[in-house]
Amino acid sequence: MKFLKPICTLAAAAAVSLSLQAGAVPGPTAPPGVPSTNVALQAAPAIPAAPQVDAHAYVLLDYASGQVLAEQNANMRMAPASLTKLMTCYVVFHALKTGTLKLDEPVTISEHAWRAQGSRTFVKVGSQVPVEELLKGMIVQSGNDATIALAERVGGTEPAFVQLMNEYAKRLGMHDTHFDDSTGLPSPTHYTTAHDLSLLARALIHDYPQYYSYFSIRQFIWNNIRQGNRNGLLGRDPGVDGLKTGHTEAAGYCLIASAKRGNMRLIAVVLDSGSVKGREDASAALLNYGYTFYETINVEKSGTTVLRPRVYEADEQYYPIGPAIDVNVVVPREEAGSIQTNAVLDGVLIAPLTTTTPVGQLRIVVAGKPIRSVPLFPITNVPQGGWWTRMTDSMRLWLQHHHR
Repeated sequence: MKFLKPICTLAAAAAVSLSLQAGAVPGPTAPPGVPSTNVALQAAPAIPAAPQVDAHAYVLLDYASGQVLAEQNANMRMAPASLTKLMTCYVVFHALKTGTLKLDEPVTISEHAWRAQGSRTFVKVGSQVPVEELLKGMIVQSGNDATIALAERVGGTEPAFVQLMNEYAKRLGMHDTHFDDSTGLPSPTHYTTAHDLSLLARALIHDYPQYYSYFSIRQFIWNNIRQGNRNGLLGRDPGVDGLKTGHTEAAGYCLIASAKRGNMRLIAVVLDSGSVKGREDASAALLNYGYTFYETINVEKSGTTVLRPRVYEADEQYYPIGPAIDVNVVVPREEAGSIQTNAVLDGVLIAPLTTTTPVGQLRIVVAGKPIRSVPLFPITNVPQGGWWTRMTDSMRLWLQHHHR
């Protein structure tokens, strides 16, 4: 009877859907003498549109939820310049995390790396430079020579490393991205989008938090040459702690800035601005817009029971399910009362189940608009019941299926 596992009746889905409505965040309370319906309708004025900024494309993203708060030309393919190095960082960080690369490991500088065009860390051909110093040179100074040296160490050659970059881009869902080199030098087939770069920035912060502090280093000295971080927002906004700048004639002035204020981290991707000041002002305006008009609301804590559905062929009839992560959403300020949650099972649940088996979805709707969906899991492992329980439940499922 195991073929019946995917079956989900309309009645079961409806019961699950209704059971969570009572758990929706309550709306605002009406003051004395005022009908509550009027308060709900007048809860908050519409927030203003995102600011007009000096950028051909941009995305403002909430880090925790992945929600896009503002965007312009987000899926337009554009030259990324040195923002490319964020993908180089991602691949290098992976090598460090898995132990195939060490921070104190010396890397011999090849002639190819030494001859790199554009911004430089001024490493000498034939010299040996520790991986950590090359990382700083790549991130703080945007040194193309340091970047190529790291690419050659991890990939064997820069072209082989670029294949890794493109493979990771696919894994991260960067479907409108293709890299031709590790540094960001212009090429007709070297492109990305503001949306794709926001995915990359979010993944960098989430997957490799132990290396994120490199992006907030203000200056770096190598070969007796002191160079400052080109991200001017690091000194201008105390909440900004990363990530990277870029500039070529083809790409214009670019900046990916990440900031944290209170419990809220935002990421602003700005592409093709007209100047250094333009990209910094654009990023600052977008970040301020997000923090001024939006707030993070915790809808459910990880491990909280949102439903106790029937589980067939199990030791007991009902088991708790809930999210495995804290479920946060970003909403316009004063609109927390419009949040609704709705839990839906993926199908009929049949034991055994583990705490890593997705069994449903918690859907979050704000002001009638679907915002995000989070998988639900059993909060405890669900073992199979005895042979009698399995047989009788299997028969029940068979009868339900044949009497629909």
